[in-house]
This record gives sequence, structure tokens and C-alpha cells, in this order.
Amino acid sequence: MSQLVTIFGGSGFVGRYIARRMAKEGWRVRVAVRNVNEAMFVRPYGVVGQVEPVFCNIRDDASVAAVMNGADAVVNCVGVLDEVGKNTFSAVQSEGAERIARLAAAHGVARMVHISAIGANADAASVYSKTKAAGEAGVLRHMPDAMILRPSIVFGPEDQFFNRFAGMSRMGPVLPVIGAHTRFQPVYVDDIAAAAVKGVLGEAEGGVYELGGPDVHSFRELMQLMLGVIRRRRLIVNTPFWVARLMAFGFGVVRTLSLGLIKGPVTKDQVINLAVDNVVSDDAHSFDTLGIRPTAMEAVLPDYLWRFRPSGQYDAIKESAKNLKT
Repeated sequence: MSQLVTIFGGSGFVGRYIARRMAKEGWRVRVAVRNVNEAMFVRPYGVVGQVEPVFCNIRDDASVAAVMNGADAVVNCVGVLDEVGKNTFSAVQSEGAERIARLAAAHGVARMVHISAIGANADAASVYSKTKAAGEAGVLRHMPDAMILRPSIVFGPEDQFFNRFAGMSRMGPVLPVIGAHTRFQPVYVDDIAAAAVKGVLGEAEGGVYELGGPDVHSFRELMQLMLGVIRRRRLIVNTPFWVARLMAFGFGVVRTLSLGLIKGPVTKDQVINLAVDNVVSDDAHSFDTLGIRPTAMEAVLPDYLWRFRPSGQYDAIKESAKNLKT
């Protein structure tokens, strides 16, 4: 019988790519998610019965233990960018991650891969970064040989970065950003999956790996690159951090008064994160350590951002038609 991997959050942005790659490796894949009906799209990643979504709440020991039964390896891809209800940063990224590692050790699971983030730091000003660091510590406490992957901002067809700002560019001549000079090292989602698979297969040693793409750009430069891909001209306006903090405070008040029904475009914690560079450290284990050549943004962005062009899929045709001789 083929080996089994349980992927927590396996239908999410990063998780689905890991699930697909593990299926290609011939493994049985158990995709642990909160909403099984919304994860059915993962089943065709393998042959009939090879990839199966199952219900799991990582805040509950019994739920986590049930989906881990018989697993040879586990991958944790669960994380949140904003707190919603009981899914707080602490409950998901700290307590949830440690729960998975603790139960994996108790069940004799051989290997664990944990997806964290560049910037994870117990002393960080951001709650997001603090809980990411706490989650890493919790994982290593129970699974000391675990592979921990810290990606920079992730791009790919389902991303919430380039897609979000490309959508905003259709609303007017101005594109506002917070932290225009903050540096990022965007990493392609499937490259992260390739790294995770090496950890599951035992082809890479445990430890912390920081993952970034081949290029480092400021936030403003990334927006300029995106606008070039979607063929739109917009004025990129930097929002000062003091203004962003006031905005975030106001949005937070509205969210509280509306009992969470009205959400603002940015939170206080996100503003704090946007003030810190998000790039691979000089002395960190990285893609080079794993023998993986990261994919450049220019090779991928046009494949999914074309729909934001003025004429969508017909934009290139219309542009070419202008060159026809009459």
C-alpha cells in the first residue's frame, strides 16, 4: 500500500499545490479542511480515491488526531492573515501548529513540514509574526527534525496579492499602497510545494528554510511590474504609515461596532508588517540549499493577470490589429 500524507489546509493556496505534487509522487493524500464541500476540487489530482478531503478543526485534539491516523507524514499549511471569530492568530498559528506536531509525535509520524513565513520573530511588533514564531517553536518542541518553510510573499493564479491590486487598478486612475519602499522577494507557489515535497520524501534535512524568488523589489516596483503586465497606467500613491495606522484604527472600530460584519481593507497588524522588509536572510538555508531554481515572476504573472487587461483575453489581439496594413 502506498504511503499516506495528511495535509492540513490542503485545499488552500499553497496546500493544493503540495497535494497535487504528492499525488504525482504516488502517495495517498488526505486533505484536512474545515469545509469538505469546498475542497472537492482536489480529488482529480490523483486516481480515484487517491486524494480525499476530510473534515478537521485544528483547534480540537480529537479532530486532528482522527485525520492523522495512519499517516506517514504531515504538512501544516494552515495560517490566517486576519483574525476572524475563534480563528485568532494564537489559536491557529501558535496553538494549532503545536497541536499538530504534538499529535504527530504521539502517533509516530515520521516527518513533518510546517509552512511559516519570513519575519517570524518572537520579538516582533506584529502579532502575526509573533504567533508564527511561537508556532515554529511549538513544532520543533515535539518534532525536532521538522522542516520549516518561511516563504516571502507568495504569487500564483490564486494569490491574494497581485490579483487584489490588479483588481483595484480597474477602479480609478490612482493605486494606493502602504509601505511603497518596503522590499519583498515574491516566491512562486509551486516552488514552495516542490520544497515541501522534498521534506516529506526525506530528500532534505529538517530545519528552517527561507524561500524567496530570484528578484527583490520594493512594493512600488512590484506594482509597476503588475501594471505593465495588465497594460494599465496608474499613479501609484504611497500612504504614509501614520495615515495607514489611523485608517486601520478607524476600520477596526467599524468592524467592532458591526460585530465583524464590516471589514476594512487593512488592519493595524498588517500595517505593522508592511513596514518591515520581507526578504531572505543572507545566511539562511534557502532554495539553493534544496537545489531548487526559483521561478521568476515574469514567467508566470501574464498567465493569470491577463483578465485584468482593458480588453481581457482580447487585448493582445486588438493590439496586434493596430499594426495591420490597411
